[in-house]
Amino acid sequence: MQGSRVVFGPFVLDPGAGTLFRNAEPVAVGYRALRLLAALVARPGEVIGKAELMDAAWPGMAVEEGNLTVQISQLRKALGPTADGGEWIATIARVGYRFTGAIDERGDAKRLPLPVPDKPSIAVLPFVNLSNDPEQESFADGLTEDLITDLSRISGLFVIARNSSFAYKKKVMDVRAIADDLGVRYLLEGSARRAEGRVRINAQLVDATSGDHLWAERFDRDVKDIFAVQDEVTGKIVQALLGQLRTPPARNRPKNLEAYDLCVRARKLMDDAPQAAQEAHLMLTRAVALDPDYAEAYRWLAMNHWMGWVHSDGPTDAGRIAALGLARKAVAIDPNDAGCRWILAYLLAYERNFAEADREFAKAIELDPNEADTWAALSDITILAGRIEEGIEHIGKAFRLNPYPASWYYLTLGQALYAARRYEAAIETLRRDETYRTSSRRFLAASLAQLGRLDEARTEAELFLVGNPHFTTRHWAATEPFRDAATLEHFVEGYRKAGLPE
Repeated sequence: MQGSRVVFGPFVLDPGAGTLFRNAEPVAVGYRALRLLAALVARPGEVIGKAELMDAAWPGMAVEEGNLTVQISQLRKALGPTADGGEWIATIARVGYRFTGAIDERGDAKRLPLPVPDKPSIAVLPFVNLSNDPEQESFADGLTEDLITDLSRISGLFVIARNSSFAYKKKVMDVRAIADDLGVRYLLEGSARRAEGRVRINAQLVDATSGDHLWAERFDRDVKDIFAVQDEVTGKIVQALLGQLRTPPARNRPKNLEAYDLCVRARKLMDDAPQAAQEAHLMLTRAVALDPDYAEAYRWLAMNHWMGWVHSDGPTDAGRIAALGLARKAVAIDPNDAGCRWILAYLLAYERNFAEADREFAKAIELDPNEADTWAALSDITILAGRIEEGIEHIGKAFRLNPYPASWYYLTLGQALYAARRYEAAIETLRRDETYRTSSRRFLAASLAQLGRLDEARTEAELFLVGNPHFTTRHWAATEPFRDAATLEHFVEGYRKAGLPE
């Protein structure tokens, strides 16, 4: 998603992913307009002829010049005026168009910085494990993850998701470089040592713009007080960034530390291979046995059952019933947990209970608008409902909150781009290392087929079937939560062209 960004003014354009952001918010722009913008910003200040621009936006197609005029007009409307009131794109009469803005040339050899949101923005870097025992690594990671969750629920903050924070684990980098990479102003960093029933935590809040330390403190407590320490750290950060204490609804905390440790370890295995999913299942089953009122453990156990569906070529009745029951229990225990809500919403959509699913997604976003996974899951369901551009906006928000996401984000983005008939962009996304060898290959095969690249499409279809030998288009179409017949037919058409079995 972030491979070849172009920055101008408050905008960030990623031509490969087909996305445009203004001040960290996705801009709704059509595929043709994005291709035109990419062609213009590639040669700022130069006049580009109409014929060349039409080739860029409609490759291999004969179109009327009026189509170009319409797309340029829509693009100007989406961009708005420049800072001095002018236009980003100038018309050169009877010749073509010229991009008048200045392009940020930083980052030819590295990722360009993301724009910083207009609200206090923060990333929590992985806390360093200072214990001599490497087994305590999970404890330090869990502390980091919980602080991210606590902060993301605070109204008025923009908080980077866990996956992206952990991209910097054990890396030595300048705080300014990390902040630029993630598009935030503040960083929380620290260390943790747990031994003999005690825990010592050092934490400091840094303003990456100036390098100043806004707040720093050391906590030396009994390990059973770890969640109280987390609450205290969260409160101090919120006070430093927002000037007053804003307390979100209380979280459901585990009563058993062994259950907590098991849940922290299982979190890391949720988006992995079948063997890892089996390990996570054992850990989470043990966690709920130790602590029957631990909502997060039920939430991940529900998702673990869902991953079991994925790894076994589709849902069984028993698996569906078990996953949905566990998700409902998680929400009943902790109705204020956005993670529990979005997982329930996702599973409800697969049960075709769309009205309740929509309500649960809305509640999840109300509780925590920074929960990137919610936006990614909602994108999937929205695309299958036929609301394509809305779905692309949702996955764009997910990537902004989580620039280094799990592989399934790329699958969701690829699916969205296919649905929007942006086949080239879908292919580029689905061939990324993060997702290429996953079940996303079915969308890659369909995208290639729609472009007439049938040999490549059939090769990808065959590779997909190696890992999914029981796949049939009919079963997939019957079990996916489509709400729009035209969108369903578009996917089925691509699968058939690619040679996937009926």
